[in-house]
Amino acid sequence: MVRRKDIDGSMSVPGFYGKELRWKREEAGLSLEAFLEGSFYGKTYLSDIEHGERRMPVDLARHADRVLKTDGFFERRCEDVRKARRAGHAAYFEKVLEAEKHALTIEEWCPMLLPGLLQTPAYARAVILAGLPLSSDAEVEEKVSARMARASLFEADQQTPEYWVIVHESLITEPLLGAQGMTEQLDHIADLADRRRITPQIVPRKQRAYPLMAAAIMIMTFPDAPPLIYTEASYSGDTVDDPALVQQYRKAYDRLRAVALSPDESLAMIKAAAEDYRNGEQSHRLE
Repeated sequence: MVRRKDIDGSMSVPGFYGKELRWKREEAGLSLEAFLEGSFYGKTYLSDIEHGERRMPVDLARHADRVLKTDGFFERRCEDVRKARRAGHAAYFEKVLEAEKHALTIEEWCPMLLPGLLQTPAYARAVILAGLPLSSDAEVEEKVSARMARASLFEADQQTPEYWVIVHESLITEPLLGAQGMTEQLDHIADLADRRRITPQIVPRKQRAYPLMAAAIMIMTFPDAPPLIYTEASYSGDTVDDPALVQQYRKAYDRLRAVALSPDESLAMIKAAAEDYRNGEQSHRLE
């Protein structure tokens, strides 16, 4: 048998997964279902990988090596594929960037900044410049464009993923931008909520202690894969898939939701704050 030429996954993610994983699976005479026996993943997930639409997680790569007897080939190539960076995003965010496109639900808690999926260009630009003040204009605009592209999740015809976000009241009442910028930012969030693309909740300032006070997190669930947690700091981020930790974060998020204002109250507060900024008044509601 002619030995196939090794493929550099950092040059062609679709080429690697489509031409290697699928080729090896079919050579072994395995259907998608048969290949996945003993894993936690569904056949849609595997099909997406084979078509280059998802990157293979390391546990599934190890599963592939066991089933296909490929002597660690797929696990080793995971590192090559991780090098195939998407412009405008940090390397540590790659897994989330891909996962959110396939998520059934996304739930975020943001105590310090409005989440990237909801930011307007002006808000994103201010956040990027604050964290990377020496960036060139071109670098900043590349990052802003990449962040705006993520929001296409809310413009698709289908109603998934279901997106639920909890933010602290200070993000609404203590402006990061000028009055016009904050008006546009809050109007944008209100519009998404009115179109039933997102469900916002606000933790009021009067709430002294609450779960997850020191962490910003994203919880993602999938129809064909285990849930995933993402936590982030200023210059780093980490994904968590350990079932025990995922369950702990899940419970903490549910308790946080319980102390937040209801979605209706929260949306009313966002709209009222937008009006205050529009009229040149800073909102100090709920005091």
